[in-house]
Amino acid sequence: MSVAAVTLRSMSVPVSVSLAADTADEPVRRSRPALSPSRAADFKQCPLKYRLRAVDRIPEPPSRAAVRGTVVHAVLEDLFGLPAADRHPQRAAELVPGAWDRVRADRDDIDQLVAAGGPEALFEEVRRLVESYYELEDPTRFEPHALEERVEVDLAGEIPLRGFVDRIDVAPNGLLRVVDYKTGRAPGPLHEARALFQLKFYALMILRTRDIVPAQLRLIYLADKVLLTYAPDREELERFERILIALWQAILEAGRTGDFPPNRNAMCRFCDFQSLCPEFGGTPPPYPGWPQQDSAPVELGLPDVRPPEDV
Repeated sequence: MSVAAVTLRSMSVPVSVSLAADTADEPVRRSRPALSPSRAADFKQCPLKYRLRAVDRIPEPPSRAAVRGTVVHAVLEDLFGLPAADRHPQRAAELVPGAWDRVRADRDDIDQLVAAGGPEALFEEVRRLVESYYELEDPTRFEPHALEERVEVDLAGEIPLRGFVDRIDVAPNGLLRVVDYKTGRAPGPLHEARALFQLKFYALMILRTRDIVPAQLRLIYLADKVLLTYAPDREELERFERILIALWQAILEAGRTGDFPPNRNAMCRFCDFQSLCPEFGGTPPPYPGWPQQDSAPVELGLPDVRPPEDV
């Protein structure tokens, strides 16, 4: 596969203003429910899973895959912090221990995930994924506009959307590309809709914050070296906006009634909440109620660490 072109020649919509310029100094609002791509997907997949994650805030044990993905993201962020000429594969490999130290410092419950093989075994897994990145893009040939960008918008004036974007590129001709890294395998045809859902979510937030339709959105699947690209248009994003509005209304109604029914499906085998799910003989905890506007600070839409499906 050829290295991705960095001039974004196929793009057609210019951007003329910094995406972070007018929000970087504002305090992050954390006291009301919000919707992120992951939490929206949770509710669509299983309302009970959404409730246990977003309302009850029940801790989930970290997985090796999630920790590995977080370290890969940290390495790629550090890589783009270097001068372009220094972003070669050997230097990227050298960044892995430092990225691991930062991730480990933020979480005190992940040492057991590397106890058997030690951190070096994890480091080697991370290095292989980072090496794959070089077969898809050449990081020495462009400067990203933003890294790990937190994007927020109130949709329709009342639906708070939240999300982290791994990278935003602005081409010399002013065209915008949104990039997200994935350390899992690329989805097959039956599961591409979930990946496109996340891309459309990001595109809609950019549209509503800047009145710009991103010319390209790109998912980079490192495990099998696949690029998934999407070129949105305004009409499609407006239709997607109506879908999110309806989804949010359904979430609010569930929050009002406390009715978050389980939905048994193929993803249940990966769920950490089976012991609390009636479909598996469990009992959910008493419903704590929907958070009020003046409740203690919570962030229902954006978890503290990226869930496995986001890495």
